[in-house]
Amino acid sequence: MTALKNKFDSIVFDLDGTLWDSSANVALAWQAAINQVDYVDELMTREKVRSITGLAYNVIFDTLFPYLDLEKRNELMAICAKSELEVLYSKGGDLYPDLDETLNYLLKKYKLFIVSNCQNGYIEVFFKISGMAHYFSGHQCYGTKGTPKAENIKDIVNDHQLTAPVYIGDTIGDYNAATKAGVPFIFANYGFGKVESGQIATINTFGELITLL
Repeated sequence: MTALKNKFDSIVFDLDGTLWDSSANVALAWQAAINQVDYVDELMTREKVRSITGLAYNVIFDTLFPYLDLEKRNELMAICAKSELEVLYSKGGDLYPDLDETLNYLLKKYKLFIVSNCQNGYIEVFFKISGMAHYFSGHQCYGTKGTPKAENIKDIVNDHQLTAPVYIGDTIGDYNAATKAGVPFIFANYGFGKVESGQIATINTFGELITLL
C-alpha cells in the first residue's frame, strides 16, 4: 500500500458514489419532474438512479426512457435537471464518512479536482451543501461542454499542468474514462459500481486514502 505514497502530484475525484450519495434525493427530484408530464408513467427509485450513475447526463435519459422520441426525452431531461438542482440545493446528499478530515489531509500533499458526468451547476450544489469548495483547485463536468469524461479529465490535466495525476471513482465508466485519459485509477468500492481489474488500488472507505496516499 505504501508504494503509492509520494507517487502523484494531484488527485481527480468522481463525485457521485465517490464523495457523496445524492441518489435518494435525485430520485425524489426526478419523480417530481415525471409528475409534470403526461407521457411518462413510472416510478423513479433510488435503485434506478444508482444504476445509471456515472453515465453522461444525456445518456442517462436515453437509457431510462428509450421509448420517448428525442423531443420529449430532451424536454423531460430539462425538467429533471431543473428539479434536481432545486431539490439538492435544499436537501443535499449524504457525504461519505471522514470526507472533510481526509480531504484536509490530502490537500497538504496534492492538488485536488473533481471531474463528473453531471449537469452544469451540480458540482456547485455539492460545494454549497458540503462547504468543501476550498479543498479543490478546479472542476469539470459533462454539462460544461458536453464532452465525455475522458476529455474532461484531460482538460483538467492540461489546464493545470499536472504531471502525475490519479483518478478516483466508483464505476467501470470511471475506470474506462481514466484509462482513456492516460491516468491511473483507484476504485472506490463503497460506491455504486463494480470494477474487477485494472485499478492500481481499491478502497473500501473514503478514509482509507489517508493510509494509501
